Amino acid sequence: MELRPLSGKASSSRLVLGIETSCDDTGAAVLDETGAILGESLNSQKEVHLRTGGIIPTVAQQLHRENIERVVQEALERSSVAPGQLSAVATTVKPGLALSLGIGLEFSLRFVRQHNKPFIPIHHMEAHALTVRMLQPVAFPFLVLLVSGGHSLLAVARGVDDFLLLGHTLDEAPGDTLDKVARRLSLIKHPQCSTLSGGQAIELLAKDGDRTRFPFTTPMGQTYDCCFSFAGLRNQVTMTIMKQEAEEGVKQGTLLTCVNDIAAATQHTVASHLAKRTHRAILFCKAKGLLPSSSPTLVVSGGVASNQYIRKALMIITEMTGLHLLCPPAKFCTDNGVMIAWNGLERLREGKGILPPNVDVCYEPKAPLGVDISAEVKAAAIRLPSVRMKIPN
Repeated sequence: MELRPLSGKASSSRLVLGIETSCDDTGAAVLDETGAILGESLNSQKEVHLRTGGIIPTVAQQLHRENIERVVQEALERSSVAPGQLSAVATTVKPGLALSLGIGLEFSLRFVRQHNKPFIPIHHMEAHALTVRMLQPVAFPFLVLLVSGGHSLLAVARGVDDFLLLGHTLDEAPGDTLDKVARRLSLIKHPQCSTLSGGQAIELLAKDGDRTRFPFTTPMGQTYDCCFSFAGLRNQVTMTIMKQEAEEGVKQGTLLTCVNDIAAATQHTVASHLAKRTHRAILFCKAKGLLPSSSPTLVVSGGVASNQYIRKALMIITEMTGLHLLCPPAKFCTDNGVMIAWNGLERLREGKGILPPNVDVCYEPKAPLGVDISAEVKAAAIRLPSVRMKIPN
């Protein structure tokens, strides 16, 4: 089910400015406490990083530095809110690229000191997990799968700042894997893909591909926990690409004739891995009574959550286990200032983690979400029933 946000002009309620610079998007937004987006601005660096073949941290930092003032100014102007009217400023301080986080934090601390406003440091993954509550009333606790270019985790959200971490990636994130496969396939040279991110290119080409032509092994089949691993799959795909290049007699950098089939097989294996780990998380939560018995919910967010094939794979699992699947619209799955402002409002409402403007705050490039109980999940060693992943393209 996809959700839609409200939007409107400033009311007399508390107003929060959210600022996001954890990776390669400079975002800012002003929200009131109903979740209405009064004004927002987003500067995407996607095209620059597509040309360089990946995110170079110093380049991302420089682009944040050049754009942050304008982006914040636009969000304030579009919301018709002056800095003095704000109740607080919320900013991503963890996890993310150190150089990118530093720009957002430095700007925000200067801003709150200048205007004497409370400061709310935000955990990027907490913000992704809570976005759904801006769009409709979703009560705690609920299960959340966060999948993006930098992260992959399963957690139970029990409160605004209360999470149980069931599983996380052991190596790379699924979005990173899809991007690297797309790069190795030189999809930027494909006429349909020149302006798309790697993940979007794989999803598009997979629609016309035969996923059964390359039967990749789903990772961690004999490990009965909820952690993820994608590096081994990427290695399988790379070996297949090299073999196909040799068979077609072409060098690396040339588009293969079977590119659609490789895209389809890669996407299917990523979707299958995510679905299986999520299935185990659901069974674990049911066994331990961690979710409500009536209408339990799975929230899927993060950039990779906008992949429709992956959503369909997860829908097979939620329908089988009786969970309600919720996904924010694609524009709220990727990084933005709106989700940071909303997280700030949730914390403001509960009086959690609100700091005076003069406090020193440090950014944290690596920061786990909540209390890690992945060892407990592994000890439960839940075996999954066989599920047929028949997903229509």
